[in-house]
Amino acid sequence: MTDRQPTIIARTVTRIVVPLILVTAIALLLQGHNLPGGGFIAGVLTATAFALTYIIYGLDYIESELLDQSVTYPDNLSSVMGRDFAPVFGVGLAIAAGGGLAAMALGYPFLTQGVVFIEGLPLYHELEVASALVFDLGVYFVVVGGILTILAVVGQE
Repeated sequence: MTDRQPTIIARTVTRIVVPLILVTAIALLLQGHNLPGGGFIAGVLTATAFALTYIIYGLDYIESELLDQSVTYPDNLSSVMGRDFAPVFGVGLAIAAGGGLAAMALGYPFLTQGVVFIEGLPLYHELEVASALVFDLGVYFVVVGGILTILAVVGQE
């Protein structure tokens, strides 16, 4: 492994761009049931933010600084990052399927959308929460878990 340091420009751009990418991902996730966007594109953007951080700062930085885990590389196991993102995929799949099964439990067809309006909020006055958000959240976790697992495996090669 080489002891390379990214340029100050690359580090500065990453520090500025990654939060913007994550805020955009959250906005797309929350508007997915009303406008174009949703879990898939939000997951891709989140994985892109992690990938950019990985490329500029390296895996050691992600594991020690962002995930707050000690970096150990056993001979027969993948890195901490590779092991941790596989369950995210399963949790996302369970959330997405659970959103559809909840509709069936209430007597509606699979993945039928319901909407609840929360009124009297100080800043928004009224907030629309659709059950499609649960499905989008599941898709988000599936995409993030899948792409980050792929990046961790490819990064080890």
